[in-house]
Amino acid sequence: MSVFPFIENFKPMFNFQKSTNCKLGLYAISVVLTGSVYIPAQAQSLSDSQRSNPWFAQGAELIQQKRNAVFEGDAKNVVLFVGDGMSITTLTAARIRQGQLDGQSGEEGALFFEEFPNTALVKTYSVDAQTPESAATMTAMMSGVKTKTGLLGIDESASRGRCESGNGRELVSVIELAELKNLATGIVSTARITNATPAAAYAKTVERGWEGDFAMSDDALAAGCKDIALQLIEFEATLESRVAGSDVDGIDVVMGGGRGNFLPEDAAANTPDADNDIEGARHDGRNLIEEWQSLYPEGQYVYDQAGFDRLSSDTEKVFGLFNGSHMQYEMNRANDVAGEPSLSEMTAKAISILSKNDNGFLLIVESGRINHAHQAGNAYGALHETIELSDAVMTAFEQTDPEETLIMVTADHSSVMTMAGSPARGNPILGKVIPNGFDRESTAEDDLPWTTLTYMNGRGFADLGSQTNPDAIYNEPINAGRQDLRSVDVRQPGFHSEALIPLTEETHAGDDIALHATGPGSDRVRGVIEQNVVFHIIDRALGLLPR
Repeated sequence: MSVFPFIENFKPMFNFQKSTNCKLGLYAISVVLTGSVYIPAQAQSLSDSQRSNPWFAQGAELIQQKRNAVFEGDAKNVVLFVGDGMSITTLTAARIRQGQLDGQSGEEGALFFEEFPNTALVKTYSVDAQTPESAATMTAMMSGVKTKTGLLGIDESASRGRCESGNGRELVSVIELAELKNLATGIVSTARITNATPAAAYAKTVERGWEGDFAMSDDALAAGCKDIALQLIEFEATLESRVAGSDVDGIDVVMGGGRGNFLPEDAAANTPDADNDIEGARHDGRNLIEEWQSLYPEGQYVYDQAGFDRLSSDTEKVFGLFNGSHMQYEMNRANDVAGEPSLSEMTAKAISILSKNDNGFLLIVESGRINHAHQAGNAYGALHETIELSDAVMTAFEQTDPEETLIMVTADHSSVMTMAGSPARGNPILGKVIPNGFDRESTAEDDLPWTTLTYMNGRGFADLGSQTNPDAIYNEPINAGRQDLRSVDVRQPGFHSEALIPLTEETHAGDDIALHATGPGSDRVRGVIEQNVVFHIIDRALGLLPR
């Protein structure tokens, strides 16, 4: 079955040829007809290799089979939420935690999006890994093509870290297709906006670590590769150069962390809430924030809560960088010097701005710090980040028309947090195991208690009391293995769980993650699917590509 049945039906009338105006291996479609046929710019943007890639073709065919009674192009807007590292165990534990905070036993509750009518399990493996990382997984969701570890917006034929190997292997993302269709677009994250998950929406690079030029080798720079921060600033110009005849207006809303990647290594460029003597890290001396302001004089750059609060729905474009690196954890947000908006607040503001576009919008929202809390072995932080994501999804649902907006909630990969030990119903999810019918903690064969939530690997135990920054664990020695928890208050935010295998941080896991959906096109979300199929669900809902 052809990925493009419309074109398949008119093979004698179409001539595919390389356009001298298209760069980086992208192809334009030349039509040989007696009359004239309009081929949208978004169709021209896809390369032959992306269209013929087996992952892309299989995903497109699967979604065609899942059409049911839904028509293509049936959504005006799409909001995709991604909980980084949000495993199914994380969902279960977070729903219980949310219920217990509300005075219930917790098990009977649900996160807001868990009540969406359509659900699928998603296989997250990448081309070269059973247990994947975020660059490959998010590239699959953004482009419809699975790829290798560390590659962003580049197909599997490239080699990680080899600049020239990515030339001609660039993949077109849903954000780019939405721009070509004149939709409003936005990217929001609590991580650095140049981090792998949000970067997969706009960047093409053979190394996810190249967030700023300081992270690149001289050879990579000499070969013409550009760092991720620079690619974000040059997004509009780059897309127009790749697609002949296109005219886009650039990403409308960008909010997250990662300010240091956009500023020169010069104290004079510091932001008032900088937490380092020199906040910027760029070696090229460029101030990319000022360059963005020059490109979009009608836009607003904001870096703190006060600036965020001044934004209104009349704002044309927003570039918000609220921290030098990742934004604060939700439970630590009050400690930020200049204040940071929550994920819910950023989601609400983004939708209010994007909704001005009568054509509709595509918004990508990442809760990036779920994964970071897991990596630190801090279940408390991971669950509270997940609850905040649920609140952000509820905000999006309440702020949009459910008959014209597809909302999807998923993860990029799983985590190794486990939930076990026979605790009784209603037992504190962050507590020690007390079995049903007992009034005291259960003990293992070593006569020590244990907690319901533990980690398979990581740094292991630490008792940091009321500490609300999970990253404080990195100042402590690795302490894996069994611990005596008898006198430890394990329900404190600063408790870091036991871990079996000692590592510098917790790893990802390879089990399936969930995809929850509501709105037009959501009935395609069912069964067990490959991760790259998420691209095709968005494509079909918005009608991004011709059929």
